[in-house]
Amino acid sequence: MNINKNIAVSDSGFIFNSTTGESFSVNPIGVEIIELLKQDKNVSEITRQLNSKYNADIATIENEVLDFIHNLELNSLLDSQDAA
Repeated sequence: MNINKNIAVSDSGFIFNSTTGESFSVNPIGVEIIELLKQDKNVSEITRQLNSKYNADIATIENEVLDFIHNLELNSLLDSQDAA
């Protein structure tokens, strides 16, 4: 999964889609997930990394990561081949 190349993400969590003009904001963990996606990490790798940092329930983290990625897909923020 890769973030669409037309997407700009600031350190503060502001997301701008230059193709559509839409903007979004995410919390710091959302920024972390986006950065991990940019590093070509998969859901399992992202989940493990967040678990080691935040020491939360692994199943909860995985569900939250999957939900976040689903929202990225719904808002066309992932490359089109990833969303298929």
